Amino acid sequence: MILLPGKSFPLGATVSDDGINFAVFSAHATGIELCLFNNTEDLEECTSFRLVERCGPIWHGFVKGAKEGALYGYRVDGPFEPTRGHRFNRHKLLLDPYAKDLAKAAAWNSAILGYAEQDDTTFNDQNSAPFAAVARAIRPSVPPPSLPSRPEIHWKDSVIYETHVKGISMLHPEVDPAIRGTYLGLCSRPILNHLKSLGVTAVQLQPVHLQMTEKHLFDAGLTNYWGYNPINYFIPEPSYASVAEHAIAEFQTMARVLHEEGIELILDVVYNHTAEGNRLGPTLSFRGFDNASYYRKNPTEPRFLEDFTGTGNTLDANQPMVLRLIADSLRYWVTEMGVDGFRFDLATSLAREDNTVDMQAPLLTMLHQDPVLSTVKLIAEPWDLGPNGYQVGSFPSPWVEWNGKYRDTVRQFWRGDPGQVGSLATRISGSSDLFGKRRPNASINFVTAHDGFTLQDLVSYENKHNEANLEHNKDGHEPNFSRNWGVEGASDQLEIIERRARVKKALLSTLLLSQGVPMVLGGDELGRTLQGNNNAYCQDNELNWFNWDLDTEKLSWLQFCREAIAFRKAHPTFYRRHFLNSVPAESEAEQGIWWHPDGRRIESHEWQEAGLKAFGLILLGDRMGDVAQDGSPLRDDTFLVAFNPSEDVKEMVLPTWGGTWTTCPPFSEESISPEGARIDVAAQSVTVLRADSHP
Repeated sequence: MILLPGKSFPLGATVSDDGINFAVFSAHATGIELCLFNNTEDLEECTSFRLVERCGPIWHGFVKGAKEGALYGYRVDGPFEPTRGHRFNRHKLLLDPYAKDLAKAAAWNSAILGYAEQDDTTFNDQNSAPFAAVARAIRPSVPPPSLPSRPEIHWKDSVIYETHVKGISMLHPEVDPAIRGTYLGLCSRPILNHLKSLGVTAVQLQPVHLQMTEKHLFDAGLTNYWGYNPINYFIPEPSYASVAEHAIAEFQTMARVLHEEGIELILDVVYNHTAEGNRLGPTLSFRGFDNASYYRKNPTEPRFLEDFTGTGNTLDANQPMVLRLIADSLRYWVTEMGVDGFRFDLATSLAREDNTVDMQAPLLTMLHQDPVLSTVKLIAEPWDLGPNGYQVGSFPSPWVEWNGKYRDTVRQFWRGDPGQVGSLATRISGSSDLFGKRRPNASINFVTAHDGFTLQDLVSYENKHNEANLEHNKDGHEPNFSRNWGVEGASDQLEIIERRARVKKALLSTLLLSQGVPMVLGGDELGRTLQGNNNAYCQDNELNWFNWDLDTEKLSWLQFCREAIAFRKAHPTFYRRHFLNSVPAESEAEQGIWWHPDGRRIESHEWQEAGLKAFGLILLGDRMGDVAQDGSPLRDDTFLVAFNPSEDVKEMVLPTWGGTWTTCPPFSEESISPEGARIDVAAQSVTVLRADSHP
């Protein structure tokens, strides 16, 4: 093999018939050595080449005679000057940030630290190669021509199902044991049948980028199960493959099969930080190539990294090469891996400039104009841990956002907190106070997510129980706005069981009958419990894995979930393209009417009155202001949705429009009432009635 000048584009290892081109970024390095290995067992022996060609900050070379499948890593020379933000250390073997395939994972050892003796300013000359990650050079893995077209489901028609690759199939008795907990397990027929019967339109996966467990978890014998600790943004996590070497192909198969079933694939992506942590973290990749370029540094003390993520570091998405890395990674997952959209973890950090947040930040601007990325679904988790970090409602179109205010309001309303009626009306009508310049489907509505209580735990625990995480129960989000309804944790008292079931049904019904895009936490439909752990990120065990052993009660609940989702999808009045007014106008042209239990409109001053608990929303199906595919006005039935969070039955007087009202399963048993009748709205329930005529 001989080294030729090669090209600076594309970054990474590019395989051709006569060799491999290598290109890597570093703005401050003084030298870069490419190391080629024969195997992963003996990393002391390698063929090395000094990359002498540069195009700006891109170092490159073409190794003539290198073959596809070559194992490689880098050693980088440069100043070890922590006080200036530089942490170069040629004794550390580094993983190419653009590596597409992994030959060997990194392992914890003091050798992967760039410093010695717990002093980050002291140089560590231990060779990290035996414990470092090693990449494999591969040809582009373009999906086969038979890949079905993307489902391309409109936001307003979407129902998202958030889940974990491993957890959903790990314990399923009908999934082949050889593929349980893998990409192939997720797209196996039993899991697909479940997703299809549930009626979801998109699967949103917790992170699948190559990740590494944090040192404190490793020392405690725990694992970062959730995966929000990436070390590379191209390599699919090999532990989720039935055969680690086939991770790329298995992921592509999963994407293809989901598409064949009409289900979109959304990835939760973590471009806000990496597994290298703070200044005391390991040197695995980015830090060793150019710490000062990849990470946001403290402006007055560059030795320290800015931490807007709670993990020790924050990627600097304003740096051109970091921006390029993120964009290239996103395009790769769309064009080669078959992904339909992304949910950006702590997205505010990607729009941050010191203590301010700029919604015209480089990354957001790039995504708006990119011919590939502007066409996929983009979801923001619109907060981070920095100043002014809570930005719900601030992201520009075409972004949609996790609506944390929706989650908190719905939880507080159904646990019985006073003064929540007006707030709930705003949330179920699409949160126009937050997204008024866009559309209701800019709001991703959710009551539960991976981060926090499951739905079962939300009605079973008032306090978090995270002792298993070995952090003295100090971790986890608070407040939870939960209620146990009499006993903390599991109960065999029939009254408590029935009350929890009512509140659970009311919570899910509210979610599915709200304007906006509903997101369901995977496993909630199975009555999944984490036993009160609201931060089970490090529990790679049966606590997190879905329990498919369903008794009669759980099967009944699952059937309710299916029917409730089907009801929403059958009635476009619940997923309109236009907002309902949070506080109604006195206009007959309005699309909805807020209904008082006394049988009249709710007046503006009544929203904050303590006496108003139960209330209704009348959705006028002949005034939707939208059109069908053929251009004709889109119409639906007229519905009255009644909400009663109290522990007592409430009477409600029905409108007098010259017709009858029929209650709608699955929200209640079917019954018919005449206009003007007084009906009982059950305690802690959502009741839906259909009118046989329009006003």
